[in-house]
Amino acid sequence: MSFRLSTGLRNKVLDGGAGGGFKGALNLGFIAILTGTQPTSPDNPATGTLLGTVSVNGAGTGLTMDASVAGVLSKAAAETWKFTGLADGTAGWFRFYAAGDTITNSSTTVARLDGAIGTSGAEINLANLSILTGQVNTVDAFTITQPAS
Repeated sequence: MSFRLSTGLRNKVLDGGAGGGFKGALNLGFIAILTGTQPTSPDNPATGTLLGTVSVNGAGTGLTMDASVAGVLSKAAAETWKFTGLADGTAGWFRFYAAGDTITNSSTTVARLDGAIGTSGAEINLANLSILTGQVNTVDAFTITQPAS
């Protein structure tokens, strides 16, 4: 028999307590949009060219998440997540990291979440993967799901 987690337990893992869980660990963090393929572990330094940093309205304010529902944690509905292209390139992956993290360093203690970028079916979907310098882009949806088993 395998573990099976209740919805309540999944929500608590996602929401955590003061500073705990995904929500607390990444609260007011940022998302780096990068070229190439992601490293084998978020503990490793970021690779590729930084194409932009996602923040609230692209203004440098850290990102927040709404309370989890049915085991799913989503970007705050009241926030618009934007970034402006810093370089020309093709978005390949992202790193969601805590404020104050230096993503080009190795670390086994900071909270990081790496994932793929695509136009559909990826952890972050963008309308266009070709990022241009000065171009404003949005991340319209972002969710993290805690499996039930």
